[in-house]
Amino acid sequence: MTTAAVAMATATAKLRAAGVPDPARDARLLLAYAASVDAARVTLIAPEEIAPEISERYEHLISLRAVRVPVSHLVGERAFYGRGFKISREVLDPRPETESLVEAALAAPFDRVLDLGLGSGCILVTLLAERVGATGVGVDLSEGACLQASANAVLHGVAVRAEIRQSDWFAQVEGRFDLIVCNPPYLAQSEMCDVAPELALHEPAMALTDGADGLSVYRLIAAQASGYLTAQGRVLAEIGWRQGPQVRAIFEAAGWADVAILPDLDGRDRILRAENPA
Repeated sequence: MTTAAVAMATATAKLRAAGVPDPARDARLLLAYAASVDAARVTLIAPEEIAPEISERYEHLISLRAVRVPVSHLVGERAFYGRGFKISREVLDPRPETESLVEAALAAPFDRVLDLGLGSGCILVTLLAERVGATGVGVDLSEGACLQASANAVLHGVAVRAEIRQSDWFAQVEGRFDLIVCNPPYLAQSEMCDVAPELALHEPAMALTDGADGLSVYRLIAAQASGYLTAQGRVLAEIGWRQGPQVRAIFEAAGWADVAILPDLDGRDRILRAENPA
């Protein structure tokens, strides 16, 4: 039998050879999952021998990670804004930079929120969990994403305040909202050949790229969103870190008020904020 420390060292070497970013972290997380222990306890079991069934499970997980299956898909969950969200191939893996959108949303009051292209539901569910009096609608073209988001709404106790619909952007949306949020597919088609295998092979392409210049959804929101906002409503949308000037110009040309580009925690352009032009 092998100790946990030796198993992790072997796994780390295999992941490093496969080009996996931060292989030691992933080796640790996957051992914790294989052994059904908290990740914080892995160092405590490092000197201990691991049972054959755990070793076999761990080797299988490491083999899958070596071919760049995301850790979140292997364990079925990804942390976002302090909560665990169930994840599958049907949805985009929540990213830390998207938490900047949540922070910007929570910086001002809202009672009703619309999430366009909600994916896993991490944005909508988090906002409703943080604002217990708020209600919201989330839409996505993917039926699988709607089911995943609904499961996460139940998981975090906000299902009674979240209405989730299958819709092509605003097509099935009715009413007005204080806040519209969106993390759209903002990669240009020309950028797709450069994305990491975790994204290219294991995440839905429709959540990554618009198949064009990466700006089409911003044009759609700029043209249509004011008809779904209250008088003092606002839009917040995640952007690619090099898209700030272009996205800002789109909204300013459409007459939106107080258009601003906000940074993420790394100081890169990340969030569009715009006030209802009405």
